[in-house]
Parts: sequence; structure tokens; C-alpha cells
Amino acid sequence: MENQIFELQYAMDTFYFLICGALVMWMAAGFAMLEAGLVRSKNTTEILTKNVALFAIACTMYLVCGYQFMYDGGYFLSGVTTVAQMDDAAIAQVLADSAEEGFDGGSVYSGASDFFFQVVFVATAMSIVSGAVAERMKLWAFLAFAIVMTGVIYPIEGGWTWGGKSVFGMFELSYSDYAGSGIVHLAGAAAALAGVLLLGPRKGKYNAQTGAVQPIPGANLPLATLGTFILWMGWFGFNGGSTLKLGGIAVANEVANVFLNTNAAAAGGLIAALITARILFGKADLTMALNGALAGLVAITAEPADPSPLLATIIGAMGGVIVVFSIITLDKLKIDDPVGAISVHGTVGIFGIFAVLLSDGDATFGGQLIGMLTIFIWVFATSLIVWFAIKAIMGVRVSEEEESEGVDLSECGMEAYPEFVTQ
Repeated sequence: MENQIFELQYAMDTFYFLICGALVMWMAAGFAMLEAGLVRSKNTTEILTKNVALFAIACTMYLVCGYQFMYDGGYFLSGVTTVAQMDDAAIAQVLADSAEEGFDGGSVYSGASDFFFQVVFVATAMSIVSGAVAERMKLWAFLAFAIVMTGVIYPIEGGWTWGGKSVFGMFELSYSDYAGSGIVHLAGAAAALAGVLLLGPRKGKYNAQTGAVQPIPGANLPLATLGTFILWMGWFGFNGGSTLKLGGIAVANEVANVFLNTNAAAAGGLIAALITARILFGKADLTMALNGALAGLVAITAEPADPSPLLATIIGAMGGVIVVFSIITLDKLKIDDPVGAISVHGTVGIFGIFAVLLSDGDATFGGQLIGMLTIFIWVFATSLIVWFAIKAIMGVRVSEEEESEGVDLSECGMEAYPEFVTQ
């Protein structure tokens, strides 16, 4: 009887893990559509190529070495252990580990499903980078960076946090981050910031004489809106799957709270960003509203289980206000981010890390601060080194002529909208 209960929970938890992983994988489409909508039409093919290619690279590099760095788990040659390969003693040990709370205290799922769920998070972190460096970076330079980011940089900091490893063998982090406001989103933004600082702004973004910001509108706002809705939907897998299981009444209730709070935070972020933009600009700015929804999602990601729905809405709303001011500030600093990725995932990611303190009594300010600084410093410093190395070897920025004509033709040899005149 116990073995039958075990097998049922195993099947349930594994299936839930896989479905949530598939939802997170669908976020790759959201990033692709969002970024394609917010760049100019002459750069659409290249941004789409980057998004599909980075996903494939992330999956391959995490398989080859990333999972080993993060969790000491090697799947490339050895494969994974399944329940069919577990003997009675192994099953009994799992049952014993979970007995105290009627299976609520332990996770029981396939190792392959765990790898699949983790690998789509790696791709999400790298997707953040693609939008920030859009319209002026060489395609192959970006893909070269993706190899290092997904195979080494992200997995190592992931090992220090979710993997529970010591930082360079010196100390362990006392850091709480349920689904990755810092581990995934701040990490992606830190890598993006390093690349953007090295690249410099797009030609014409800032007036050479006055320094005033010259808006460069995206070519397809319906596509950007679709991308936001796809990301919003995928985030239920991102946060919901981070419970790591489904079996048990307590865990099922926690999953329901995570879904509810994730949605509430996104709604709060969008409304707050829309109102903030109306106050500052006198207009309802759609791009700020879209980034507000994403900011709300990033803000709640570090702790979506514990807050009340009202608190989750407030946390999301605070993220929505922060992202508007962050985008404005980065523009004043002449840090050119075409899609607002650094603000959404970086600035709001930092806020989300500390928002954990509003509902998690076990989290400490010092632990969150040290965790945040460890993630940012490691990813930013190593990314900057890698970007410099790539620049020395092959260069990172296209020529002025190629940038003016659009990187679709120079990097991909085709246009996304060949029947229309490029803008």
C-alpha cells in the first residue's frame, strides 16, 4: 500500500513539474514577441534568431556542464534515475523522509523532470540579456556570451543559492528567494548591464549636443502586448512550479496561493505603472504598462507563497512604480536599454529580494543583502570579463552602416517584413 501511495505521488509530482516546466519554456515565446515588438522592424529577424538560438544553447550547455556546476548532477553521459530503477530500500527511505508530514515534507519526482524545470530557468535568465543589447550587437558575439552565461556563470551562482553550496568554499548564504527574483532575474539583468555599458547606446538615441533622450519607438506594439500576456501566463509555471511538488493538502494550498498572488502582483504592477505614466507624461503609456505588469511579476517572484493577496498586489504595484522611474533614470544616465529589461528584472529584482521581508519571518535583511550583492557582483564582474574577451576576439558591435540599415540584413540576410519599407 505504501509503495502504491509513493508511486501515485511520484507520478503526480513529476507530471506537475513537467507541466510547469513547459509553461516556463513558453515564456521564451513571450520574450521573443515582446522584444520583437519593441525593436524597429529592421531588427526583427535578428532579435527572433537570438531568442530561438539562446534557448537551444541554454538547453545544451546546461546539459553538458551547467547542471553539474549547480547541483552536482550530471546528465550528459550518465542519464537519470527513475522510479523504475529504485529498489525497495530506496523507496522506503523516501517514505521515511516524508512520513512526518504525510508526504508534505518531501519532494518525490523524476530527476529528469527536475533537470527540465531547471534548464528553462537558465534560458529565461539569458533571454533578459537579448532585449537589453538589441539593435546594435553582433549576433555571434551574443551567442558566444550565451554559451558562457548558461554553462558557467548562472549555474555557479545558482549553486551558491538554490544548490546550497558555499561561496568559493568560504561561507554559505542565508538567502531566501522562492522562484528567483535575484537568482534568475537580477542575474540576467546584471549580465545585460555589463553588455550595455560596453556596447554604448544606439545611434541617435541621445542628442549629441544636448544629451536629450530621442525616443526610438518599437515597430509592433500588438506583438509586444501579446508577448507580455504570454509571459504573464508562463509565470504561473515559473512561480507555481517552484513549490517543487504538488502532493499533499498543505502543498496544494500553497500552490493555489502562489498562483493567486502571482496574478495579483502582475495586475497591481500594471495599474500602478499606467497611473504613474499618466501623472508623469500626461498620457497612458502602453510600454510602461506592459513593463509594469512584468515588474509586478518580478517583484513577487522572490516570495509568492506567504503574502496575502492584498499584500501581493501592493508589492506588485510598488514594482510597477519603481520600474517607471528606473527606466527614466537609466535614460538620464545614457544607459540604452530598448526594452527596459535592466529596470524590470534588475532594479525591480532587487526590490523583490527585500520584499521577502514583508511576509517571511525567517528571512533577514542581512541575509538578503549579502545574497543580492553576491549574485550581482559575481554575474556583473564575470560577464564584463567575458564581454571584453569577446570584444577583443571578434568585436561586439556592428558597424554604423549596418546599424543604420538594420541588423536583419547584415546578420541574418533577410527581413522580417520584406513587403514593407524598413524604418
